[in-house]
Amino acid sequence: MVPERRELALSTIIMSETTTRTTNSEYERTGERATEQSDEQEVCPECGGPLVTDEERGETVCQHCGLVVEENEIDHGPEWRAFNAGEKDRKSRVGAPTTTMMHDKGLSTNIGWQNKDAYGKSLSSSQREKMQRLRTWNERFRTRDSKERNLKQALGEIDRMASALGLPENVRETASVIYRRALQEDLLPGRSIEGVATAALYAAARQASVPRSLDEMTTVSRVDKTELTRTYRYIVRELDLEIKPAEPESYVPRFVSDLDLSDEVERTARRLIEAARADGVLSGKSPVGIAAAAIYAAALLSNERVTQSDVSEVADISEVTIRNRYKELLDAEGARNVPA
Repeated sequence: MVPERRELALSTIIMSETTTRTTNSEYERTGERATEQSDEQEVCPECGGPLVTDEERGETVCQHCGLVVEENEIDHGPEWRAFNAGEKDRKSRVGAPTTTMMHDKGLSTNIGWQNKDAYGKSLSSSQREKMQRLRTWNERFRTRDSKERNLKQALGEIDRMASALGLPENVRETASVIYRRALQEDLLPGRSIEGVATAALYAAARQASVPRSLDEMTTVSRVDKTELTRTYRYIVRELDLEIKPAEPESYVPRFVSDLDLSDEVERTARRLIEAARADGVLSGKSPVGIAAAAIYAAALLSNERVTQSDVSEVADISEVTIRNRYKELLDAEGARNVPA
């Protein structure tokens, strides 16, 4: 009985190996046929030329002989056409893009404050109470823990201050990212939310080359200048932010625009600042004071009327600083014939 069982086992193993080899060979032949079919589809069956897809007509044609290989193909794109980027954005039917300027990145829903239905009719008293309860619970679900409530308050502060300072949207985005990093790395204990938010916005504005002075930041912020500078240095050091020193040229366009001066004044002011930099006058000086003095000197050189008081009010610095820097700039430029 033992030899018979051994022969039976050997025959079973041989049959399984034969079946496996047959299956593998069938898989190989199937793969070869699929490869041949794909190769045939990539070239023209008539001349062997390359095929291209015409999405407007829904056809696949040969580049050489023009043979239509496939037609009436399904177009998976939108049914509308757009001729520029703005029109494409307006016609797109997707939701709003995610943004770091909102604590939930804009992914949650928001119930409007208007107590009206879809037809514009006012809701009844019971329906108004129901909607108010829904708003309350929706707000609770959007801020589920203390970190989200912290982030919501801070991003609101950043948006408020950026709007008051006239900063662009990219600065707000960068400031939001900086604050999120500070919150993630537990840099907020012992510091106020307003202080860290102001420091993040100040750092973002300098990174985007649209800096604002500390006095301007303090004007719109709820923290004083000392807390702002201390928090800013701490955030930059702990997050290892790369921020270059502010250049006087970055303040010139905004001051010129606020004073309603010409482009010639701006060009002359830039030339004065460049001459002062070559002469080593800018070292250790406030860039805001240099920019204000350069604009005042450039306005006098261009025969445009502007007073030191006007420049002082726009730049938020004292007239004494303007007079001192004004003389240094003229000495560096060599234009001593300008009235003081």
